[in-house]
Amino acid sequence: MAQPNSSPAEPVLVLSEAERFKLDGSDDALFYAEPRLVHHLDAGFRQRLSALYRERIPPCATVLDLMSSWVSHLPEDIQYDTVIGHGLNARELEANPRLNRHWVQNLNSSQRLPLEDASVDAALIVAGWQYLQQPEAVAAELLRVVRPHGQLIVAFSNRMFFQKAPQIWTDGGDRDHLAYVARVLLAQGWGQPELVAEATRAPGPLGWVGGHGDPFFAVISARPWG
Repeated sequence: MAQPNSSPAEPVLVLSEAERFKLDGSDDALFYAEPRLVHHLDAGFRQRLSALYRERIPPCATVLDLMSSWVSHLPEDIQYDTVIGHGLNARELEANPRLNRHWVQNLNSSQRLPLEDASVDAALIVAGWQYLQQPEAVAAELLRVVRPHGQLIVAFSNRMFFQKAPQIWTDGGDRDHLAYVARVLLAQGWGQPELVAEATRAPGPLGWVGGHGDPFFAVISARPWG
């Protein structure tokens, strides 16, 4: 894995120490030691996410799938230039057919990414931001590794491992979560975020009668030029 070129930027802090607190303070690597080869989000959410990726990410892109697992939700019929994966469980990452290469790192312990400056076109975080205790440092690092005018897409629903989410997330509602992610990105120099909040259709018969699935939320921001 390539090494960073520049010195790390000092992140602009947004959260208080109390807002970083989580109920389970044990090593995250222990919690994720066993692979979870299951979908944590329903089919409606996954379809909407893949559609968003199709709209926003060109096939020539180098894609960073941060906090990934055994599936990346990228459209199956599109081959990207390179897909780089990161996560906490090596077996999950090894089972992901979309990844060209990957590495394991606990972002709550170390936020420095082993990637060169301006080396990726799109960075993705799916159902992972809610576990970050140092989101400002992660956002600053992503600003470093994403090319100018490249995108960051943070997507999530209303599910979480409650004991592993910091207080800023567990205390807030869906709109609070959107505003919080946007606030952290703006503080680190990302462009004005686009906020997405949509209902999805439940899979199977429930969806046929108007039942809703996992709600879809996303924060999309571009790295400014210069």
